[in-house]
Amino acid sequence: MSYGEGISYPVVMSLLSTSIVILGVLLFILCRKKPVESEETLPIKLCAQACPLTDIDAATDCFNHRRIIGKGRLGTVYAALSGRGELVAVKRIHPGLVLSNACFGFSSILRSLSLAQHPNIVSIVGFSEGPGERIIVMEFAGMVSLDFYLQQNSDGASLLDWGRRLRIAAGAARGLEYLHEGMTPHIVHGCIKASNIIIDVKFCARVCDYGLSFLAPHEKRGLVGYVDDEYWAERGGASKESDVYGFGVMLLELLSGRRSDEGLLVEWALPLIKEMNISELLDPRLVIPSDMKHLIRLAKVASACVGNSRKNRPSIAQVVAILSSLEMEVCL
Repeated sequence: MSYGEGISYPVVMSLLSTSIVILGVLLFILCRKKPVESEETLPIKLCAQACPLTDIDAATDCFNHRRIIGKGRLGTVYAALSGRGELVAVKRIHPGLVLSNACFGFSSILRSLSLAQHPNIVSIVGFSEGPGERIIVMEFAGMVSLDFYLQQNSDGASLLDWGRRLRIAAGAARGLEYLHEGMTPHIVHGCIKASNIIIDVKFCARVCDYGLSFLAPHEKRGLVGYVDDEYWAERGGASKESDVYGFGVMLLELLSGRRSDEGLLVEWALPLIKEMNISELLDPRLVIPSDMKHLIRLAKVASACVGNSRKNRPSIAQVVAILSSLEMEVCL
């Protein structure tokens, strides 16, 4: 006798009905949608808030010169304590730039830039403005720039051995890639150079002063040698490609220990790289490694960044792919 024989029709229908009910309950449980979170429960990426000038005065001791930790083409940077007792960096834009340009759209641009959050950038946390004043409040990532290590501290270059220099290059590239590709709208830095790369306490590279070209649209000081020839053309200006050029110059500074010197570094370095005379290119303050394959590849990346026109220049994403690979090989 088979398993189905002897079972009555009512019993079969009863079992079938029960199975359908159980299946329906299971499907309801599995397919039930989770309750939609309210806007209040969703994580929100807050933009920087305006700070009263009186708070900025208090935080910087009325811009006490003893609090100055840096000066650049756009302004002077002060170490300051926020109202919550947090250490921050306060950039006071040069009065001449404020008066000549009026910093049109300052607050809206700063709010947009402050949405950028990445381990390899210095975040903007606040801003302030008033008659003749434009202030940017930034995360305090450290007091020392790459330029300081390479050019201003007699012992700094030796602290940056070849491994650290490669990691700094890779980290700065990732920060720039995030600005170019990870933000909407994309952020063009406008002035990539060693003084705009902060080295934090973990020797991690942090890109700062991004997106601030609007503060000095006609100011050449501090730009010559760090932007390509197309920048000065009628339809040129800051672009992703000019950022890549500046990044290439920074790589040459890392390799050679020399300053850009308004373009003379590129003119000197490119023939050496083309002729594969890499040992003459390298910073004489460091011991030349026996295996130079990583430094040779780094030099070739720098050459591609500064030796090509905009249309033939690699993207920062392509640069990141190469440098991250080199970084992994060095760390193994």
